Amino acid sequence: MDQVNSQKPHELLAEHLDSEMVAVNALIRDRMASKHAPRIPEVTAHLVEAGGKRLRPMLTLAAAKLCGYSGADHLKLAATVEFIHTATLLHDDVVDESGKRRGRPTANLLWDNKSSVLVGDYLFSRSFQLMVETGSLRVLDILANASATIAEGEVLQMTSASDLRTDEDVYLQVVRGKTAALFSAATEVGGVIAGVSEDAVQALFEYGDALGIAFQIADDLLDYQGDSKVTGKNVGDDFRERKLTLPVIKAVAQATNEERAFWTRTIERGKQEDGDLDQALALMAKYQTLQATRKDALAWSAKAQAAMEKLPEHPLREILSDLADYVVARLK
Repeated sequence: MDQVNSQKPHELLAEHLDSEMVAVNALIRDRMASKHAPRIPEVTAHLVEAGGKRLRPMLTLAAAKLCGYSGADHLKLAATVEFIHTATLLHDDVVDESGKRRGRPTANLLWDNKSSVLVGDYLFSRSFQLMVETGSLRVLDILANASATIAEGEVLQMTSASDLRTDEDVYLQVVRGKTAALFSAATEVGGVIAGVSEDAVQALFEYGDALGIAFQIADDLLDYQGDSKVTGKNVGDDFRERKLTLPVIKAVAQATNEERAFWTRTIERGKQEDGDLDQALALMAKYQTLQATRKDALAWSAKAQAAMEKLPEHPLREILSDLADYVVARLK
């Protein structure tokens, strides 16, 4: 296998978009500055410069280039997407009372909750300034709706995470909110700014939506069967945190009265004992819910790849299609 083919899709994407991402990063640094409140760039830089793949802004750049865009507004939209993402991370860490992100202490731990919430609000404001500068009301509509959907998804997750009445439809709503909404908005605005046909814009939306859902389902599955050295999470963290993710939802739906009592005690009431994780895994094995969850993730990945097929041939189209396969490749 040659060097190019051995690269991961997100690495190839970064390579293709290197000059644009340099410009996006410069724009991010410029717009997260504050003359009057130095804590804003301090907190923002801690998270923005902590690493990460910058996948969401790259999706915007890739979608625009794939559609033949030659202007500069896609840089502003990529920065917008990253600001929205960063703002939600700051808020999420406060809500989840997290102490680490990407292996580093969270901003709310290093500073305080108030700083994280207010800086997150500042980044949301900056994101709206950037999207307005493109002069596209439709772009503003797409990203504003995505921001609202993200917030809605977080509230829905908070109220449904430990409720055994949560079914697969509610789970999908949560996933669309917390993950897929920004993925689909990121790709959709790339097509809109390029002025392509409605069919192409819809295909880009479908790709981002399916990619985000596949990504999140795979992440939830790996919580129960992943390598902690690779995922950075201990097996069963979601169970210990009483999160109803798809493997458990599928097991609860098929549970006997005795099994449902187990899920009520461990998830709804949070009264967990030694051996409960093993029992949960045994119930998931009984109903083959890990296999069923894997099948769902692969199906959403296939939907993303099918959406890409509707777009013009382009090297970036192949990379984006490979990316959809890559997010679930660790499940195979």
